Amino acid sequence: MSAPDEVGETSYDCPKNWADAFWVTHPAQGELRREQLTTPASDEVYVRTLYSGISRGTESLVFNGRVPESEFSRMRAPFQSGEFPAPVKYGYCSVGRVEQGPSALLDKTVFCLFPHQDRYIVPASAVLEVPANVPAKRAVLAANMETAINGVWDAEPMLGERICVIGAGVVGALVAYLCAQVPGVTVQLVDINSERRLLAEKLGVAFATPEQASLDQDCVIHASGQSAGLRQALELVGSEGRIIEMSWFGEGDVAIPLGGAFHSQRLTLKASQVGQLPSKLRPRWDYQRRLRLALSLLVDERLDALISGESEFAQLPTLAPRLFGRGSVELCHRLRYPV
Repeated sequence: MSAPDEVGETSYDCPKNWADAFWVTHPAQGELRREQLTTPASDEVYVRTLYSGISRGTESLVFNGRVPESEFSRMRAPFQSGEFPAPVKYGYCSVGRVEQGPSALLDKTVFCLFPHQDRYIVPASAVLEVPANVPAKRAVLAANMETAINGVWDAEPMLGERICVIGAGVVGALVAYLCAQVPGVTVQLVDINSERRLLAEKLGVAFATPEQASLDQDCVIHASGQSAGLRQALELVGSEGRIIEMSWFGEGDVAIPLGGAFHSQRLTLKASQVGQLPSKLRPRWDYQRRLRLALSLLVDERLDALISGESEFAQLPTLAPRLFGRGSVELCHRLRYPV
């Protein structure tokens, strides 16, 4: 059984059958709302949250009301409540302790794709035990690692390739970290923020600002969420190379120059999205197996560098505008829940 980390000394001020959850109430506004919980069924678990992680890229779009109407259905989180644009309860990086449920899970530390909420009841099949050698604090990165795994599968890095990852956010950094473990692969992590160099060093990958980035790459993986990053991907990839687009831009059009090298050099632009497993893996893989892999890969303590801050869950309504604002340089912000 994996032992939970210490999370604080504050006691809950509401009965066990009630929960506090963070809701986006209007674009760029949120609040904690109290809701009543039902009695768990025999095949359900009652989870008390220890930590949750903020996946800033997607959650920023949700918090700021920038989810396109065409994507309302596809962008639903597994246990989302409410509807886009608001009010909506959204999130998918929760780590907690099972206090009621099947004996095999009782008192275990588990990960669940659940929004920011201090207690919740879900089917037992919706949680996965956190491995004993992965701290609960780090397990909040599981959903981001899962996205990175899918991106690497879509990129299909091969022995000895030159690979560039544009965007040193959590997902981009994890993609670079994973690709660097393929024998002979040369990886460069690119970001406009030169302070991300320290993060890259901690993860064991090379770093460059856009003007320093190497040309003639076999594969460029774009994860910056900015159209300028995608334009640079077209400049960096070599003849007949491939570009993997992992960003989700939300509302608005993205202009890229397809009249230059894109056709003459026979470049490939491919989308990667965590909601779908690569087609050739589907006969053998499912989402639970992928998530188990993600949790197992979080054993590396170097990944703690991706946690850029921590605060009490109760502070989230006040902190959210800064965390999700345009000028934010947060990586994964971790929320701590009282016990």
